Amino acid sequence: MKILLVGDIVGSAGRRAFAQVATRLKERGEVDFVVVNAENAAGGRGLTGTLAEELLSAGADIITLGDHTWDQKELGPWLGTNDRVIRPLNFAPGCPGKGFVTVDTEWGGITVINLVGRVFMSPNDCPFRTMDALLGGAEELGRIRIVDLHAEATSEKIVLGRYLDGRVSCVAGTHTHVQTSDETVLPKGTAYITDLGMTGAADSAIGRDLDSIIGKFVTGMPAKFKLAKDGVVVEGAIVEIEEGSGRAKSIKRLRERL
Repeated sequence: MKILLVGDIVGSAGRRAFAQVATRLKERGEVDFVVVNAENAAGGRGLTGTLAEELLSAGADIITLGDHTWDQKELGPWLGTNDRVIRPLNFAPGCPGKGFVTVDTEWGGITVINLVGRVFMSPNDCPFRTMDALLGGAEELGRIRIVDLHAEATSEKIVLGRYLDGRVSCVAGTHTHVQTSDETVLPKGTAYITDLGMTGAADSAIGRDLDSIIGKFVTGMPAKFKLAKDGVVVEGAIVEIEEGSGRAKSIKRLRERL
């Protein structure tokens, strides 16, 4: 089976672009299952329940989040109403929502897990030990296991990818909004890419209007960063996985400018 993984959706431009590409790829049978990171979908900061429903209707099977999970206050209570939207598993105990979900499909159970990194980011529980604990009860997980690692440092992502090699089907990084060119299938059968990139306005600074960002860098003065609108791109990767073993056969970057 083929799984489409989509990098951070930014604003309305990113949502529209995702809907266009995901719908087409599914209708053509080029992908079977879609996982999208949408923690910047609501005006560039966080997600709302209404926008989550919009993305699910547009073709997302599972939505993952990250360090902006709580930016929209309404999302916390809403997370308990829809299992297909997950937040990082290694958030502190007691946070609303779930950190992973297993979906029954014609290809068997597919488990999607969301993690957040700790290097150059806010303090959270250890993603390595969090995964060890989850995989220790692997009987409740699907054979196909997809990890969205929302993290800043490339080193942390690379090391966790290697740490999980052979224990999950794919580790895909998100958060930096810059697509990396290191997609590979690791020695024990786990597909890996350091960052899927961004779905939004490419003529920008990671989705934000260039004029306001340049002013901030040049003067050091506080500035409100508006969302950019031009040169919209959808970035991510398509991973082909053997249903029986859960091992990855291939991973191919996706970058489509609309």
